[in-house]
Amino acid sequence: MAKLDENTEAQLEESLPVGGGGDSGKKSINPKVFLIGLPLFILQLVIVYFVTANILLTKFENNPQALSGDHSSDLEEHADGEDGEGAETVLGLHVFSIDDIIVNPAGTNGQRLLLVSMGFDVATEVELASLESKELLVKDMVISTLSEKTMNVLGRTTTKDSLKIEISEKLANTIPDVKVNQIYFSKYVIN
Repeated sequence: MAKLDENTEAQLEESLPVGGGGDSGKKSINPKVFLIGLPLFILQLVIVYFVTANILLTKFENNPQALSGDHSSDLEEHADGEDGEGAETVLGLHVFSIDDIIVNPAGTNGQRLLLVSMGFDVATEVELASLESKELLVKDMVISTLSEKTMNVLGRTTTKDSLKIEISEKLANTIPDVKVNQIYFSKYVIN
C-alpha cells in the first residue's frame, strides 16, 4: 500500500508542478488544447472540403475540359462532324449573344425572376448572320423554355447543363440551318 501511495504522489508531482522547486522548464500539455483545438481543426477541414467541393468543382463541371487539359479530342469531334470539310472548329470565334432576358419561372406567380444573358457559339459567319436576323425567334424560344421551369429546377447546379442541351435542341428545330457548337451563360441570376 505504501508503494501505491508513492506512485500516486510521484504522478501528481509530475503533472502538477509545485511552486519554485524542481523542473520549472517542463510544462505539461494543457487538456484545453485537445478539447477546443482539435474540434476547431476538424471544423476547418470540413469547411475547406465543402468550399472545394461546392464552389471550385462547380467551375470544372461547367468546363470539364479544364480537368483533363486535353482539347484535341473536342477539336477532332468537330472536325469529323457534319461539315465534311475536315477543318477544325474554333470555339468562341462567332458568338451571337442575347443580353438580359428576364423570365418569371413557372409556379412563382410573378414574384420570382430569372435574369439570363446567353451566347450561342456557331461555326460560320453565315450562321451568325442567320441568328442575328432571327433574333426575335431565338429570344422567344429561350423565354418559353426558361419560363416552363420551376424555381426548384432552375436553382439546381446541374440545371444549366441540361438547359444548354434543351435550348440547343429547340434551336435546331426552330432554325435548322444553324448548328450551335456551344451555349454560354454570361448571367444566370435568380431573384
